[in-house]
Amino acid sequence: MAGDKYIYNNAGTLTEKAAIQTSAGAGDAGKIPALDTSGRLDNSMLPVGLGADTASIQASEALSAGDLVNVHNVTGAARVRKADATTSGKEAHGFVLAGAASGANATVYFEGTDTAVTGLTPGVAFLSTTPGQATATAPSGTGNVVQRVGFVTAATALNFQSNAPVVLA
Repeated sequence: MAGDKYIYNNAGTLTEKAAIQTSAGAGDAGKIPALDTSGRLDNSMLPVGLGADTASIQASEALSAGDLVNVHNVTGAARVRKADATTSGKEAHGFVLAGAASGANATVYFEGTDTAVTGLTPGVAFLSTTPGQATATAPSGTGNVVQRVGFVTAATALNFQSNAPVVLA
């Protein structure tokens, strides 16, 4: 989506110009910013150290928007997969707001609100035995991982907070 346009004085001639939605750095100094499709400033517009805590990590399986994910090691390289309460070592480290194919890079959010979820019940949320999902009920089976993953504020909003997992005996 292109940003709004504005009129500026180009050596005495009024000229229409589009506001920018992302910044390439110093070359964009002095330009007027526009909000992106989410109604926010793009992270590239913010000073270093501000903005979402994210990383671009290669997916080792197909991910869907809203999935809780686990960062794991594959031959010395970080990879991301769906978090899963049925398997020790697959605890949730973050979430994705956009899907990614296996082998493609995914933007992993390590904090913040996952707004790509649906059907959640307000209250405490736990990692589910359904890979990538959160649930209001902690898993209870032998070998299951109980991990509080945040707090649901609406059916479509999980305030993600990773907590230490406990493997049930």
